[in-house]
Amino acid sequence: MQRTRQAGDAQDGATEVTAAEIARLAGVGRAAVSNWRRRHADFPQPVGGTETSPSFALAEVEDWLRRHGKLAEVPLRERVWQQVTGHPEEPVTALLHAGCVLLLIHERPTVWLTLSTGSDEQLADALPRALDRELTRPAAPRDLTAARLRPSVPLLRGVAELAAELGARQTFEFLLGRHVDANPRQYTPTPADLAALMAELAGPARTVLDPACGTGVLLRAVTPRPGQELYAQDAAPELAALTALRLALHTRAPVHAAAGDTLRADAHPELRADAVLCHPPFNERNWGHDELAYDPRWEYGFPARTESELAWVQHALARLKDGGTAVLLMPPAVASRRSGRRIRADLLRRGALRAVLALPLGAAPPYNLPLHLWLLRRPGQVPAQPELLLADAGRFAGEGRGGPDWQGVRETLLDAWRTFERSGRLDERPGLARSVPVIELLDDDVDLAPARHLPPPAAADGPARLAEVRERLDETLRLTARLTPPPVAPAPAAGAPRRPLTTVGELARGGALVMRTGGSGGRERVPVLTDHDVLHGTGPSGTLPESDEEAVLTEPGDVVVPVLGGGSVARVVDEATAGAALGRNLVLLRPDPDALDPWFLAGFLRGTANNRQASSYASTATRLDVRRLQLPRLPLEEQRRYGARFRALDEFERALRQAGRLGEQLVRGMYDGLTDGTIPPG
Repeated sequence: MQRTRQAGDAQDGATEVTAAEIARLAGVGRAAVSNWRRRHADFPQPVGGTETSPSFALAEVEDWLRRHGKLAEVPLRERVWQQVTGHPEEPVTALLHAGCVLLLIHERPTVWLTLSTGSDEQLADALPRALDRELTRPAAPRDLTAARLRPSVPLLRGVAELAAELGARQTFEFLLGRHVDANPRQYTPTPADLAALMAELAGPARTVLDPACGTGVLLRAVTPRPGQELYAQDAAPELAALTALRLALHTRAPVHAAAGDTLRADAHPELRADAVLCHPPFNERNWGHDELAYDPRWEYGFPARTESELAWVQHALARLKDGGTAVLLMPPAVASRRSGRRIRADLLRRGALRAVLALPLGAAPPYNLPLHLWLLRRPGQVPAQPELLLADAGRFAGEGRGGPDWQGVRETLLDAWRTFERSGRLDERPGLARSVPVIELLDDDVDLAPARHLPPPAAADGPARLAEVRERLDETLRLTARLTPPPVAPAPAAGAPRRPLTTVGELARGGALVMRTGGSGGRERVPVLTDHDVLHGTGPSGTLPESDEEAVLTEPGDVVVPVLGGGSVARVVDEATAGAALGRNLVLLRPDPDALDPWFLAGFLRGTANNRQASSYASTATRLDVRRLQLPRLPLEEQRRYGARFRALDEFERALRQAGRLGEQLVRGMYDGLTDGTIPPG
């Protein structure tokens, strides 16, 4: 997200912000900033950008917001983040420069203190030499010069100030995490829980390689041990550099990070690692098929043009020492595509492929596919009768987009793998795991999808469980009938006086409610209420990465509103949901009980016309400006009358949802039972 600057309009190195970023600073909608520009002659003039998307000097904007009482103080984190996004080159350059200073602060704090006492010019001149001289590990980019660093000096001073508050490592994690979240189309993240699972499956290792490192999530998950060395490579030079800085801040182990296309230009050809962890790019066609036909890495067969993932598999095996373990995240099609069956067969025959583990939906992007983990060993001696471990953790998928039940996934897959490792086989665990003799898999298809080989869940559970579902459905249908709203009376005749209205923004400014936005995981690992949970009336199902920003925890009586998707939804937090962290794309409203009834508030926020007038539309999404939502000014007693009716509607809606879920469960179970023979036809 690089923004242009007009020469002479702003001081060299000054931070610029867009109208959207000004709205975020002030906690208002984008439309409010447009109104300020029209109505206030003293609003700062653009200093860059374009006519349709101008940018403004951050210092001038802050001064204007303070003078007009719209901003008391920009939080330090927000100030530093705005300096990153407004960097005159690009945010990645800002992150690299910030990471170098944070590493210097982390390793040589007194050196930074000495350098920072000088002027900006002196700091920019002295910093490259200090980085070369003082850093003990080659993590900082070597092309840093005083000229390149000079525009970053204000940012670097802010970063150092933030590091004094959070710590150098936490500051870099905060900035890098914000950057990845702000650019979802540029990065394919590996969730932290999945990275931890992959590292545990690989086991303790002294040398570890990630040949497609991205931002270094997998190597960061590796458990440190004495004498450890970490190797990384990525085709994007900026990602390799960010990974080097991130790992240098995280561990004392030497970090060998290189830029370049791993398959075409391997930076570590002589490496024989104890473990390889890899989340390769999926479904690549231009992976080097034409140039690499005679590459010695294709020990198990030359991959087809459509089988880039099997090229990564063989690269990982080629970089392992004998007995070393590789764990790769794979799309499910790799286990069954006919174009890859010969390579899969040879991996099985020679004992290189040891396990295929199916993850639940939502484990990693793309979230609509149940991805697989492939566990491979550089074969030493092939067992006389080799078997392949197949496991499926699909039952641990969460109902919301927040992700699966990672504890269940971790316990199931780790226990199955460790048991299989000890004995070379695993007894059947119905619906979960089994080991299959390799000879049974070497047919025309060599289909390794776990779901096709696992026994179904214990049949004894089928009829009894369906009877329980049927009983619960009967109870829910009776409850739904009792909760059905009575016939409605006609509205008052036309011409009745209009009720005075107020907005959520006015109520917040008047102290009748408090507004908070979600998205920070904090340090406490608590369930996360996601926007999907709110939209579908389910319990907290999500996770958020750990951060030093305090999580927003829900309390009974809070009203939670999703801001994306265009739905008219608001949920009142009950005792069962209280204590959950507020997820992304949610706004929490905490009403003063002496001024606002929460059910009255939530009910009026759900009005279709109300949501329509408060929504803005982009090319791919609808965004709700919660501050613009309206509700009538009514005495508290009248609010409670409305609130009681809205609460009854909510109970009816929840009963309908429960009946729908139970009905689907009953139908699915009946189909399964009739087709697998556990339920007779009559």
